[in-house]
Amino acid sequence: MSLPLEGFTVLDFGQVYNGPYCGFLLAQAGARVIKVESLIGETLRARGEQTTSSYPFALLNANKESISINIKSPGGQTLIRALAAKVDVVSENFAPGTMAKYGIGAEALTAINPKLVYASSTGYGNAEGPYRDYLGMDITLQAIAGVMSITGEEGGGPLKSAAAFADFIAGTHLYAGIVTALLKRSQTGKGSIVDISMQDCVFPTLATALGTYYLNGEQPARAGNRHPGKALAPYNTYRAADGHIAIICIREGHFRKLCQAMHREDLASDPRFDSFKTRCENMDALDQIINQWTEQHSRQTLLELTQAAGVICAPVNNLQDVLNDPHLAARGTLESLPHPHFGEVKHMHSALRFTGDSPRELAPAPALGSGTSAILSELLNYDEAQIAQLADDEAIGIGPS
Repeated sequence: MSLPLEGFTVLDFGQVYNGPYCGFLLAQAGARVIKVESLIGETLRARGEQTTSSYPFALLNANKESISINIKSPGGQTLIRALAAKVDVVSENFAPGTMAKYGIGAEALTAINPKLVYASSTGYGNAEGPYRDYLGMDITLQAIAGVMSITGEEGGGPLKSAAAFADFIAGTHLYAGIVTALLKRSQTGKGSIVDISMQDCVFPTLATALGTYYLNGEQPARAGNRHPGKALAPYNTYRAADGHIAIICIREGHFRKLCQAMHREDLASDPRFDSFKTRCENMDALDQIINQWTEQHSRQTLLELTQAAGVICAPVNNLQDVLNDPHLAARGTLESLPHPHFGEVKHMHSALRFTGDSPRELAPAPALGSGTSAILSELLNYDEAQIAQLADDEAIGIGPS
């Protein structure tokens, strides 16, 4: 059975996490994704060195081809315009106006190919607004979007999430925008210009904190691992004999089940804990009681006890735990592939699954410019002499085939 996006071709100008993750999702859904890079490679490419970016580059650029084009050169710009006439999607996450500055922006390319879907993801979007031209990365978006104002220990300063969620949630929205535009094109025959703002994407994640803000009319204080509005208890991480476990009770029934798992049925009728209101008023005492129970057991034992009782919980896993997670293995989410610096490393398959379809087999991230000659020959019918001349003009880079 063919994958959903087979037959579509994408020029992926993605940089770092946001754009490349979108390109990865497109590739895993069956699209042909041609990664367009400068003559020295995109920002995350380690360029042969062993760095912290070596792994994420490999992770996010599996199943892509690489073409190396100097978009600052007239010859490179001519190539981009010619390729845009042959593909279905152009995707990028440069700063606003970068592509337009070189004559290959959304308006120019969709004029050449009216069926083209041109999709960009920027910090604050391409539409007018006071932040339009601000540069944006994950930490600055967590800051301006309000996330850091509600993250951190009680009484402490603002903290960001160590996970780059703003980048990846924007990449997911970029993918959704592209697929939606392709569906629209199937109905109208016309392409679209897709404009994704990272700030827009982050806003919905504030739903719980904003609910507290509207209820109380003021900014909720930072609450560490507790509920942002301290409106639920238990809702925290608790000490285990070998780490920590997270527990949340969102219904009265959940709390009664936790009491059963703890063999402390008396707590459900204790006046300090017999309702949402009283539990929140006495959450310090409740957390102390739960900790006294959890610290006697391992994370695995606690997981088994709570799951058997119907309690919402999970161990706080470290990175090694995640890489060896049995559920991710059972779903086929992670696969071991060789890496030039780290040996065998775990790669991910797409989180998007379709009944009856097997995940697309993973191929390593391409070497810089490894597909340049083949792509220009196939899509634009360039011969060896033309390709050699472009290389001499430093309009393209040709890597190992």
